[in-house]
Amino acid sequence: MDPVTLTHEMIVVLTVLFVTVTLFITEAFRIDLTAILTMLALGLLSQLPGLGNLADTSRLFDGFASNAVISIIAVMIIGAGLDKTGLMSKVAGYILKLGGAKETRIVPIISGSVGVISSFMQNVGAAALFLPVLSRISVRAELPMSRLLMPMGFCAILGGTITMVGSSPLILLNDLMGVANAGLPDDQQMRPFELFDVTPIGLCLIVTGILYFMLLGRWILPRRDGAGEGTSAQSMLDYVKAVYGLKAVIFEVKVPEGNILIGHRLADIMDAHHIYIIGTDYRGRQVVAPMAPTQIEAPCRLAILGRRRVVAEFAEIYGLEILPQLDNFSDHFAATHAGVAEIVVPPGSSVIGKTPGQIRFRATHGLSLLGIHRGEETLSHVETPDHAATRLTHVPLLAGDTLVVHTKWESLTRLSRNRDYVIVTSEYPREEVRPQKVSWALVFFVLAIAMILLTDIRLSLCLLTGASGMIVSRVLSIDEAYEAVSWNTVFLLASLIPLGVAVQATGTAAWIAQQVLMLLEGWPIWGLQVGVAIMATIFTLVMSNVGATVLLVPLAVSIAVAAGGNPAIFALTVAISTSNSFLIPTHQVNALIMGPGGYRVVDFVRCGAGMTLLFLVVSMVVMNLLF
Repeated sequence: MDPVTLTHEMIVVLTVLFVTVTLFITEAFRIDLTAILTMLALGLLSQLPGLGNLADTSRLFDGFASNAVISIIAVMIIGAGLDKTGLMSKVAGYILKLGGAKETRIVPIISGSVGVISSFMQNVGAAALFLPVLSRISVRAELPMSRLLMPMGFCAILGGTITMVGSSPLILLNDLMGVANAGLPDDQQMRPFELFDVTPIGLCLIVTGILYFMLLGRWILPRRDGAGEGTSAQSMLDYVKAVYGLKAVIFEVKVPEGNILIGHRLADIMDAHHIYIIGTDYRGRQVVAPMAPTQIEAPCRLAILGRRRVVAEFAEIYGLEILPQLDNFSDHFAATHAGVAEIVVPPGSSVIGKTPGQIRFRATHGLSLLGIHRGEETLSHVETPDHAATRLTHVPLLAGDTLVVHTKWESLTRLSRNRDYVIVTSEYPREEVRPQKVSWALVFFVLAIAMILLTDIRLSLCLLTGASGMIVSRVLSIDEAYEAVSWNTVFLLASLIPLGVAVQATGTAAWIAQQVLMLLEGWPIWGLQVGVAIMATIFTLVMSNVGATVLLVPLAVSIAVAAGGNPAIFALTVAISTSNSFLIPTHQVNALIMGPGGYRVVDFVRCGAGMTLLFLVVSMVVMNLLF
């Protein structure tokens, strides 16, 4: 290749690149703001004399309309649509049944599934679809999202190496090799790679990623709340305990055939044993906040809210089994669906002077009354079982009473329109689940996937078709679709695109490549291949993986020919290594999970460093064993 001379433009680009990476690592500003400032800096600097190649200001904001950004927006909307139907909640429940609530079992199931899906679908799409699933698993299993999202995200990236259609660099590879063949003699012509030629490499990388987090995850993964986690059911009960002194936990209890409780009314059992039966499951039909006169039939399961000691005594008396965690009721009483709320009876309310029994709290409003806070006193037969006067169903309500209830959020949303009550609890999911729309959601999801796999239509257009279909069929409203988009992720990715363009357009990338080649001169073939892999890894951190592939494949082929190596393997090394993007959140998947996981750049550096080294070692070893 012709020598590349360092220019003033290249020095400016290298300076901007260094400042951007420094700000990412130090987090002096939020990462999306840093990306926006970088884009603005390139646009403004390009107005100075001699720096016109830094950016074309007429196209500076084209990143917001790029294929990658539009694809991410569309797939977020598709994921939200599937979640709105309750489908993702069912997937989460199935995974929890397979893996329990243990991180060491959930992580490989989720990561392996996403990795396989990423082999035939864009990795960012696979990761985005599983975000709502992980959010629900996080709440139910009481595991921070930060412990789950990074393994899933890394394996989504790794999954792109399983097939030749799993990532953009691999899709481009055969075309780039075809162009390079024109300059090669007949005996060095490269044959195209078949669809599954890279599968052993990708599978080994996926297994490596899963083992990496299973063995080292407890030390390298952060434990912090993410933006998308919400409050767990247990923390809601902790709040009630601290404020009102109500020490209650939700248990799932099995009632076997022939049990003495069969035929007894829920109201009688609750009054006799000072517990709240807030759910029943008979023959697969779950009822939340069942009516007090309901009679118990067996075999069934009961969701009981009460003190641990009291529920244990109750179970022992009647020979019932207390499950170690919620099973059939895990979805119904997850913090995303239900929780503890506070409601005030205002002056002028029509319920003043009436008892909860007369109002029929459960039947009318779907609420389980836990306590009534009046003045300095909290009335609850859970805490004061010896005082018959505290039997809540018989206590007349007064203006100013604070009612502590356990409720489904949809019931609380309906109650917020009732002027007889004032809802004190403000932060709860006001989501409306639409299970009747599940068929429409699946139709447009399958349509989008089919268009991706079976046609040559642009990825963003395929995904946007599916997203628009969900809006038109009213799986989601247009406002809900806007709310589903993580706009900080969109701005982060779109604002970084001009930096990658500047690195390539000014010749900075070619200059860096030239310096690396000078360092590699005289190395053995295996050393040259490792050097090419490291160069591709570095380039993909600061520019698009497509740009890095287009730039480096011809260089890698030239290096192989000059050194007597296999040019096809060197080209494949570039295409595989551009997926080795774990150190900083510039990859689309890493940018996607950063906000929901509550991650900082230093988290990616700590976890990504080991993954980057393992990726290099495993990919080089497997590639050379195969080819």
